[in-house]
Amino acid sequence: MPPSLKECDPQPVDSRRTGVWLFIVPSVLMAALFGIPLFALVWRGVHSDFLGHLLSPAAFTALRLSLGTSLVSVLVILMAGTPLAYLLAVKRFPGRHLVELLIDLPIVLPPSVAGLALLMAFGRRGLLGSTLAFFGISLPFTTAAVVVAQIFVAAPFFIRAARMGFASVDRHMAELAVTEGAGSWQLFWNVMLPLCRRPILNGLILSWTRALGEFGATILFAGNLAGRTQTMPLAIYMGFERDLGVVLALSLFLLLFSALLLALLRHFESRQTGY
Repeated sequence: MPPSLKECDPQPVDSRRTGVWLFIVPSVLMAALFGIPLFALVWRGVHSDFLGHLLSPAAFTALRLSLGTSLVSVLVILMAGTPLAYLLAVKRFPGRHLVELLIDLPIVLPPSVAGLALLMAFGRRGLLGSTLAFFGISLPFTTAAVVVAQIFVAAPFFIRAARMGFASVDRHMAELAVTEGAGSWQLFWNVMLPLCRRPILNGLILSWTRALGEFGATILFAGNLAGRTQTMPLAIYMGFERDLGVVLALSLFLLLFSALLLALLRHFESRQTGY
């Protein structure tokens, strides 16, 4: 007796089970590409007298310089970048799109190009070099040059975040405040800033992490002078063939500190979105 049609039919294939591997395999490979090197760095750093090397004179000097200059950079970015972000978000003026382009360019520029641009502008033979020299100011290869380089590459991250925060504020609330008699300063200070605390804080965290990791613009514009312009990224690069323990200690500190800042950023973002 011939088999029934039901017995001859091939078993159906669960497309959901076969298709999911198209997502899992590349996802695992990509996650491993990020996770394995970072795990290896943590493993080697922890097993190489982390605290001892971190507190050595060379490492501690670079660490103190990086934290000090990056904090100054973040304060300058906050004070000067917040008004600019506010204007870009709420005002329409000629050349606004050009200003936004100029602010965003350092994000995509190679760090070496950023450093060369700073040198061509503020160097002794740069565009403003003679003017600065007239007032007795010399920026290149000074600690101030480190701060300028960090601001140049890190400020766009803060300005973008703050601008998006100001732009997301309900227009009706601003109009209501103006109707109640609030001036421009009162509108900014009492209405816009309180509503944009989280975007501003997120932007500060992003800019701080970027400033701490700055390398290319710093080495071209500020040089690599120990105790004066040698930040942690520069000390890592220069000390790779001299003292691997110091290099691992500084690298691990940067990794842990950056991870802490990013964890704070994710925490604030999750509280804002509710996820």
